[in-house]
Amino acid sequence: MERRVVITGLGAITPIGNNVEEFWDGIKSGRCGIDKIKNFDTSNFKVKIAGEVKNYNPEDYFDRRSARRLDKYSQFAIIAAKEAMKDSKITKENTDMNKVGVLISSGIGGLGTIEKENKIMLEKGPDRVSPMYIPMSIVNMAAGNVAIEIGAKGESISIVTACSSGTHSIGEAYRMIKHGYEDVIFAGGSEASITPSGVAGFTNIKALNTTEDVTRASIPFDKERNGFVIGEGAGILVLEEYKHAKKRGAKIYAEVVGYGATSDAYHITSPAPEGEGAARAITRAIEDAKIKPEEITYINAHGTSTHLNDSCETMAVKKAFNEASKNVMMSSTKGNTGHLLGAAGGIEAVVCAKAIEDSFVPPTIGYKVPDEECDLNYTPNKGVERDIKYALSNTLGFGGHNAVLCLKKWED
Repeated sequence: MERRVVITGLGAITPIGNNVEEFWDGIKSGRCGIDKIKNFDTSNFKVKIAGEVKNYNPEDYFDRRSARRLDKYSQFAIIAAKEAMKDSKITKENTDMNKVGVLISSGIGGLGTIEKENKIMLEKGPDRVSPMYIPMSIVNMAAGNVAIEIGAKGESISIVTACSSGTHSIGEAYRMIKHGYEDVIFAGGSEASITPSGVAGFTNIKALNTTEDVTRASIPFDKERNGFVIGEGAGILVLEEYKHAKKRGAKIYAEVVGYGATSDAYHITSPAPEGEGAARAITRAIEDAKIKPEEITYINAHGTSTHLNDSCETMAVKKAFNEASKNVMMSSTKGNTGHLLGAAGGIEAVVCAKAIEDSFVPPTIGYKVPDEECDLNYTPNKGVERDIKYALSNTLGFGGHNAVLCLKKWED
């Protein structure tokens, strides 16, 4: 027997807010979190802007020893997970922690630690490399550290699928609860790759916008778009089996009713022609939810502000929705945050849950110049009050990884 899966807790740390309340206020008000990079000196870099987390001091959240033993991406994951746990009101008294899992992903992991320790090795020799180098940098450590922090003793897994990692984690968590493997799972993504090599690598693959005008840098679906803006942070959701949530009187934000994942099997960085793979993932999510495309009110698009992604994603929605694509409302919140890579699916699932709760379709900020290749309703610049029964969250990753979630307004 399949079980219902609901969302009972949210946590986020982002370029426009260091908790869910601040983040959602920034989304609703159209705040842009993109600014000049402060993490390192960009004098020799073509790219000089990013979506950094603001006013962040790890010692506001961790003691000094712990902060030094955690890469920033693990710090972000723990911060968001603890907020989600507090929000959900899950405790060791009302929940069997042996049935609580963690599926938290990252596209890259501890890149800052990798850079720092490799510099030490090259300059001072291998004996000076920290014994914490490997435990701090590997991609599974966000999940491992969160499980330790909250006492979750179910499955602890990291799924790495580049920019779709967070959505894959939430989708697989949904399936695990649905089929009885766990009662509660903390799921989402975390990323902290605004580092010299991270920015250089994405710059040299021609993925990043090189403008210094922060108002025209991350402009999804705009004809003048010319690359994404890298961001950092984490988004974590508490997914819970419905009867378990009801028994303890939990607040329910939304229900997870569908998940679709596919592979383009086409190219390591470019999407399949006409968004064919993304369209199949969207269709799978809709079919899993047992609904029709015309029942969906809102799509939080992957919308990276690259030429290929935005045009191909538009074609994918048209292919999956047919005539219903003319009526569905879309937006990309990457104009607010930049692209958080493996954490994008996490924070954007938080957006969908809050959009459903508040009956509000977020805007695509920074939109000015229409593109004939991108001709759907992207909710330009101003959000819209609208009852949302079903919402989709799209994420598409390097390697041809596509993942889509379908959330439903909560009805007992």
